[in-house]
Amino acid sequence: MLSGVTQTKVYAYEVALFGEFIPRDLKAILNRITLHTESAAPMHTREVVFEHLGTHLLQSQGEEPVLLRARKEVGDGDVKESGWTLYSYLKPESVRVHPEATVRPWATCEVMGDALSLASALGYVQRSQIFKRGYVFRRGPLIIQMFQQEQVDPKTSLPTPAHADTLWEVEVKTATPVNTTAPQGVQIQVNTVRSAIEAVLEVQLIMKGLLDLRRQDI
Repeated sequence: MLSGVTQTKVYAYEVALFGEFIPRDLKAILNRITLHTESAAPMHTREVVFEHLGTHLLQSQGEEPVLLRARKEVGDGDVKESGWTLYSYLKPESVRVHPEATVRPWATCEVMGDALSLASALGYVQRSQIFKRGYVFRRGPLIIQMFQQEQVDPKTSLPTPAHADTLWEVEVKTATPVNTTAPQGVQIQVNTVRSAIEAVLEVQLIMKGLLDLRRQDI
């Protein structure tokens, strides 16, 4: 009988810190990040956000709808075009549980072919899209993205350069989901999430005094 057994939900997680800075600080921040990372490359990413056709019904029932997201590297100049990745987040863990960093359940998969048509076939409709242009760095299990959001031409849906005074955004996060599917999942979850938090906090310390990296509820 299973009536006396309590099942614990086990997720894979993203651990992240976020920051932003004004354009005049770009050179100093770029130099420091480059000094403390293993590789660097340009990025030009398209991200599309979808909501399910049943979103309004879920909201009326007091449930939090889960957004589906798709991203790919556009392929522009030094940036090599990539295939699509579909991914989704659940609500971040409570600040009481993880006060130092954003820790949120994360599911992701690579898609061969047209991810936008696949999302539509799954019952999702496009809600918004953004383009991010900047740099991506690798530091151990982390990726650091530093970018400006570009404007989107409403007629062509193509990106146009960001304004000169557009803020730069920084995301320091795990490159892949923290896997929690091994046996003894709960204990391993705590350990692996803890090590990921320590990794992003190392970057926070490296950037102290130049860039404020912090937890966000997003």
